[in-house]
Amino acid sequence: MGLTKQYLAYKPVSSFNIIASGRANISFVTINHVVGRYVVVAAAEKVLVWDMRIGEKVVEFVRDKQEVTFLRTTPDNKLLAVGYSDGLVELFSFESKQSVCSFASHRSAVSALNFDLLGLKLVSGGLDNDLVVSDVVSQTGKCRLTGHTAPITQACFMQRFQDVVVSSSKDTQIKFWNIETQCCFKTIVDHRTEVWDIVLMRNDDFLVCATADTQLSVYKISPITDEPSSSAAVVQSPEEESTVSPFRCTAAGSIQRAGHGRTINLVADVNGQVLGCHGTDRKIELFYFCSEDESVKKLAKRLKKLNTNKTKTIENGQDGHDEREANVRQLALTDEVKRLTTIATPEKVKSFDLLLGSRNELRICCTFLKNFVQLFSLDMDAKNAEPETLYALQKQGHPSEARTVTFSSDNLAIASGSAESLKLWSRASQGVLRTVDTDGYVVSTCFVPGDRHVLVGLKSGELLVVDVVPGEIIERIEAHEKELWSIILTPDKHGCVSGGGDTTVKFWSFELIGHSDGSDQKVLSLLHKNTLKLEETVLCVRISQNGKYIAVALLDNTVKIFFLDSLKFYLSLYGHKLPVIAMDISYDSTLIITGSGDRTIKIWGMDFGDCHRSLLAHDNTVTAIQFIPNTHMFFSCAKDGKLKQWDADSFQKIITLPGHLGEAHALAISPNGKYIVSCGSDRTLRLFHRTEEPLVLQDVQEEEREELENATLATGEESTVPGLPGLRLPSKKTIGSEKGAESILECLEVSKEYEDEGGKGPLPPLMFAYSATNTDEFLLTVLSRIRASDLEESLLLLPFSAVCVLLEKVPKLTVARQDYTELICKVVLFLFRVHQKPIVSNQVLLPVIQKIVPTLQAAVSELRDMVGTNLHAGQMLQRELEENDGCVLFRDATKQRIQRDRRRKRREASKRKLMQIVK
Repeated sequence: MGLTKQYLAYKPVSSFNIIASGRANISFVTINHVVGRYVVVAAAEKVLVWDMRIGEKVVEFVRDKQEVTFLRTTPDNKLLAVGYSDGLVELFSFESKQSVCSFASHRSAVSALNFDLLGLKLVSGGLDNDLVVSDVVSQTGKCRLTGHTAPITQACFMQRFQDVVVSSSKDTQIKFWNIETQCCFKTIVDHRTEVWDIVLMRNDDFLVCATADTQLSVYKISPITDEPSSSAAVVQSPEEESTVSPFRCTAAGSIQRAGHGRTINLVADVNGQVLGCHGTDRKIELFYFCSEDESVKKLAKRLKKLNTNKTKTIENGQDGHDEREANVRQLALTDEVKRLTTIATPEKVKSFDLLLGSRNELRICCTFLKNFVQLFSLDMDAKNAEPETLYALQKQGHPSEARTVTFSSDNLAIASGSAESLKLWSRASQGVLRTVDTDGYVVSTCFVPGDRHVLVGLKSGELLVVDVVPGEIIERIEAHEKELWSIILTPDKHGCVSGGGDTTVKFWSFELIGHSDGSDQKVLSLLHKNTLKLEETVLCVRISQNGKYIAVALLDNTVKIFFLDSLKFYLSLYGHKLPVIAMDISYDSTLIITGSGDRTIKIWGMDFGDCHRSLLAHDNTVTAIQFIPNTHMFFSCAKDGKLKQWDADSFQKIITLPGHLGEAHALAISPNGKYIVSCGSDRTLRLFHRTEEPLVLQDVQEEEREELENATLATGEESTVPGLPGLRLPSKKTIGSEKGAESILECLEVSKEYEDEGGKGPLPPLMFAYSATNTDEFLLTVLSRIRASDLEESLLLLPFSAVCVLLEKVPKLTVARQDYTELICKVVLFLFRVHQKPIVSNQVLLPVIQKIVPTLQAAVSELRDMVGTNLHAGQMLQRELEENDGCVLFRDATKQRIQRDRRRKRREASKRKLMQIVK
């Protein structure tokens, strides 16, 4: 057997530059009992918690390579629900900073999340047109609600009416669902365009809907016992509603927005008093829903202006409760809704959140398309109050996508360029060191020897010389008439070469000239030495390390190689079907690699210009390619978002690194070869480092094959059971559920073989691995290790023969292990519900069922009695100890609670003063 060539693995370090993604929403969070200071946002596949006061990341939650699409915190701010583009909902704990549980709810991206009033149930809506209600305590799905014919845009629980969910969709309908019956009992079909958002205001008194026009539709919700309003149009007849609906929903009117375009988001504060909305323009409109007393006062003023006879009655309130009810019925929408100050924003808003403080200070945090977050404050008590910007996070990242990256010669700094600026980053901390406004689109960058200056090529053709220390542009050179696509240093480090869209390659030398202010200080400048005129647009320029050749990639799909000293033509590399976007020459000047828009990478010899190998490398245009210094290995990235490492000697792919969620624009390798940085359309800069872990090519290929096999379900996407064609579980089939079913079947098979042998021989290896001493304990251990959200799908995959064997073991399990009563009940009830007809028709199972029912009933009753006894016994012991000892039991915990309450009261008294920023 021959020796296997080994490589060193590259691992991701972190991703930076992104402040907030535009796809997901933003939300206020409470950390360490501090309100109004922290916000949680999505950053590609990560979730970040920012401290707005100091502008730093506090918490970071990470899952696999899936984009975050929605965020929602529980009412007690202890858990964070995160929806992903693959339909999975993950719950993270702020205390432990770890994942608590996950729900495989949807088959496409999650578009809506909301908790109920206590945070015990979670409703999620997806682009697969379904709603899923999940139980947070038991960590399982409760029900799946199907009825919408287009993607869900919003879903929320009602507070006053228990187990009622309201949902909106792009199918123009708003539906009310009952969770217990799992059916829709009311549908609003008034709209002719998509319903983009809904929100419940003032403790479910109003339902506000946002559609594609500039008006907000408002519906009044009242219990069915009330008399119907004479002035409002009833959506359904009262006779029909009284039998199916606990409330009446009537159209109360509409609110005209001042903005243009469709309404994108509706957001209300926790108490439902303040409503905020924004459209496609640069403003956030705010509305205040008055309380009933405030509305009556406004009605009194309005009637007084109209000189009606009812003014005195309303003001004095002499006719008692009946007269007040009559006045409440006369309230119009203008009496109950008040327009607040509109907040003008610097850019188009992507999402925002509201928080109303104890002193009527309204805080609004916004995310924008240009990758920054801003926090506004508005004093609602002051008349004609103007919004004030408290904090802004914008210097931590590029406003637009980074297009080019490069490393400094000491491997410590990274320069990245975007449409409007150049940023210098610390490789160690991934923090911003300098930001330089370029007033132009950066397409190429290069560090000057000494790392004090950076050369920046713009799309306009200008060449900028940037001084790193002050972060200033010291010179602007009109280098090319069109785009300056490429800058490369000469091998002697005394100059550089630039290639542009004006079909020229220009040679420059570094010069030190006197400062413009007349001082003795010298500044760097470029002196034009020579020009190579070509027939096509120059896309990339590279120089061999021996200083002998210069390679130029042209728009005509070829690469021309010239002698560097005489600029005479040497070779032409042709074979690509589309233009060469990127190329590089090896350290020993023997190989040149080219990456093209035809998705291929070609490896050429520099001596004869022969093509050694053509690799179909990516699924889209290759955007960047670079050799690892002093090796024949190289990295490539493409518009498919992937980063791949190749061996130019063996022509094999070594590894695929976790790339970008969108396109990858550029990559750079540090001079020592230990670090790689890439930039992409997901606005992230991703840093990788070389580890000391050896990488065997065959092992990597095997792992990639296994990962590809695991990504496709062996049993198919659909969850089907014979005789139940309409089965709609609140979960979807995952790899975890398939593995769970396999482990159950394997457990039953091993247990049967062990019992057939009399159960006296040595333990089977699998049973020994689970630390089980008998078959009953083995089965319970296997069932308990299956994730709660995957248990039902795993049981659904079992054949009926395995179900019969499992049910036969239940009576013995219930008696032997009463600590697993809850799990056993869950398994038995699900199997009975799914396989009811075969179980009933199977006469062999009749005695088993007759044993299961009384055994489980007795176990559940005993468990309930034990819990109740322990609870009341604990309370009695606490009372006795407190009476006898004259002290409070759990004194430390009680003391901490008292101190916490005192701190909370002090904080509430001076909360808004402490949170003001000193400018």
